[in-house]
Formats: sequence, structure tokens, C-alpha cells
Amino acid sequence: MAKHRIYTTSFASVYPLYVAKAEKKGRTKAEVDQIICWLTDYRREDLETQRDEQADLETFFTNAPQINPSRTLIKGTVCGVRVEDIKETTMREIRYLDKLIDELAKGKTIDKILRKK
Repeated sequence: MAKHRIYTTSFASVYPLYVAKAEKKGRTKAEVDQIICWLTDYRREDLETQRDEQADLETFFTNAPQINPSRTLIKGTVCGVRVEDIKETTMREIRYLDKLIDELAKGKTIDKILRKK
């Protein structure tokens, strides 16, 4: 079975889309970075390196220092699919990030987005 094309899409190509979506709703690039760092445990400098190296999304998530265990608290739908029901690990991680960026754009506070008590 062929992989979905999102796996080979570079992080560098989707990152500005995340930032644009957030900024369009009055949020900041720093908040986008904070969300990505929370989910993946990359440092902000590492995000820049991943963009510069044109890492694809599969590699980006595979090489993440540590995927946040609290990500399983992320519930809801992205593109009509419940993120918690996605079986394929990499696709689920990509959709978790999509969901977090959606929450940011919808005005949720960072503490709620990052599932802080």
C-alpha cells in the first residue's frame, strides 16, 4: 500500500501554513512554535534546523526527541476524522498537530491547548 503524500511533504512547506493560520486569527509564530515544541520536544532551534534540512513530516515526527505523552488527551475531528480513532501512528501525530493549530486559531488559551490542568 502506498503511503499518503502528506508523509513526504516537507515540514518547511507546512510550517508557514500553520503560522499564517494562527496569525490570521491574531495569534503568533511564537505560539505555533510553543505548540510544536510541546508536542515533539524539539527545541525552537531544532525546528529551524528541520525546516532548513527540508525534513519530510514522517522524518520530522520519527526523529522527534520525545512525543508528548499528554497528546492522547487531544480529542476531536480534523478533516472530518476523529484524531483519537486514527490507527496509523505517523498520521495520528500529524493530525494531532493540525488539531492543536486549529485550537490556537479558534482562540483557545495556550494552557488549554497544551492540556495543562
